[in-house]
Amino acid sequence: MDFKDKLMLQIIELALSEDKISADITTNSLIEYDNQVSAYAAAKEAGVISGIPVFIETFKKVDPATQIQILKNDGDEVKKGDIVLEILGKESSILKAERTALNFLQRLSGISTLTKKYVDKLKPYNITLLDTRKTTPGMRYLEKKAVRDGGGSNHRLNLEEMAMVKDNHIRMAGTISKAVKKIREKFPQKKLEVEVKDLSELNEALSLQVDLIMLDNFDPGLLKEAVKIKKKSPGHVKFEISGNVTLENIEEKAIPGIDFISVGALTHSVKSLDLSLEIRGENERIL
Repeated sequence: MDFKDKLMLQIIELALSEDKISADITTNSLIEYDNQVSAYAAAKEAGVISGIPVFIETFKKVDPATQIQILKNDGDEVKKGDIVLEILGKESSILKAERTALNFLQRLSGISTLTKKYVDKLKPYNITLLDTRKTTPGMRYLEKKAVRDGGGSNHRLNLEEMAMVKDNHIRMAGTISKAVKKIREKFPQKKLEVEVKDLSELNEALSLQVDLIMLDNFDPGLLKEAVKIKKKSPGHVKFEISGNVTLENIEEKAIPGIDFISVGALTHSVKSLDLSLEIRGENERIL
């Protein structure tokens, strides 16, 4: 089992523990009526699905005998009324697992749905949409996969993946040059990105031939100046835009010469996709 799968199982266990499923007073009071039933999860609005594996593992954690048929995979678009999954199992198990499983599926599908809206805006510009580390604690890998399911790409997954010199690191070291020098001494094999807030810092970062430069909160006019400077510089540094990027203004920032636009809102300001889980009546079709 890899690191991401271990984290997924840990967050499922935490979420089920948080809901105290073994002490479900409502379902446990009705256990004499427990039967094998069929249920389904359906979309109540259009969107992009993400979170199928964590949904299934949540049900399996509650009751390994539960059977689930996948009708829509991660990355699939759905419209209102589409059935995403079919479920067959003990009614008590379904009732205990449904809220936690849906919470995962709804949030992750909300991220993939919002990501697709941003990706669609950027299609004419040949610029890659990136996420950030502004994720829900414990759900980093699930949420970043949701970004990929929506057509976006991931920035660094964690602090070990690459070096990123931000304003507080610059303050800590004294200058960009000092920070970059120390990182290259200790981790010469790692990619290195520098965040800059003005053209002076940009010129310093360009002189160091780092892999990536983040232009933080540059207005469109300043972005154009930055691209002009980049074209005159040696090396093949790539430019990333960050800071207050919205669906309304992203096209203003999609200037030729920009390689990436990162959007924290993909994971920190998302609306969950509306999904529901319904148990079928005795005469309705079952799995």
